[in-house]
Amino acid sequence: MTWFKGWKITRKDGSSSGTTLLEALDAIQPPSRPTDKPLRLPLQDVYKIGGIGTVPVGRVETGMIKPGMVVTFAPVNVTTEVKSVEMHHEALTEAMPGDNVGFNVKNVSVKDIRRGNVAGDSKNDPPMEAAVFTAQVIILNHPGQISAGYAPVLDCHTAHIACKFAELKEKIDRRSGKKLEDNPKALKSGDAAIVDMVPGKPMCVESFSEYPPLGRFAVRDMRQTVAVGVIKAVEKKAPSTGKVTKSAQKAQKTK
Repeated sequence: MTWFKGWKITRKDGSSSGTTLLEALDAIQPPSRPTDKPLRLPLQDVYKIGGIGTVPVGRVETGMIKPGMVVTFAPVNVTTEVKSVEMHHEALTEAMPGDNVGFNVKNVSVKDIRRGNVAGDSKNDPPMEAAVFTAQVIILNHPGQISAGYAPVLDCHTAHIACKFAELKEKIDRRSGKKLEDNPKALKSGDAAIVDMVPGKPMCVESFSEYPPLGRFAVRDMRQTVAVGVIKAVEKKAPSTGKVTKSAQKAQKTK
């Protein structure tokens, strides 16, 4: 291939060049992991393992989790200490974003926490229940019209909870984001809008700008995806009651 003179790429942090596919693959820089953000770990499942105890499993989305850390589960507001962290049956000193881990927690029953709950660092922006959230949605495929009061199921991270379209605030242009109409009466397929949503059951979500994996969702109804959206802002609910285990109290005192 006499016409192929190799390739060059220039980035902010320098330039690379090469001739083969393997060299091109080697030059790809992996995306930076959001380790600097507070911990967010949506639970995929919770197991009870004989001789060990309660083991929640899930993927670390942001931040890091390590043994000895005191974590809070939202929206149930249970606080406890992490005994150990494992990935593929190997003990870890810390788990990073992207890692699918299981972690053993003290004095917590499998009935206290469940799939869809979110674990976070109790000392660094702990996760909280969402009372109401504002989202930008695009209606993909709905046979009729969507108006205020519509309550489909939202799939956001590992949570699967019915949420009500409480208020249709404005209809917007799906490409530019410019406002087209205030307080539209209804939305149909192809429309984009800013809406206020209220979860039917306790739910933990975050704004897309702060925690992207917890700020995207799909709207499901009639066994299909009728809309997708991103969360712009969340009004959080102050926890009224909660469980703090003895091990968590002990760990908080020693630190």
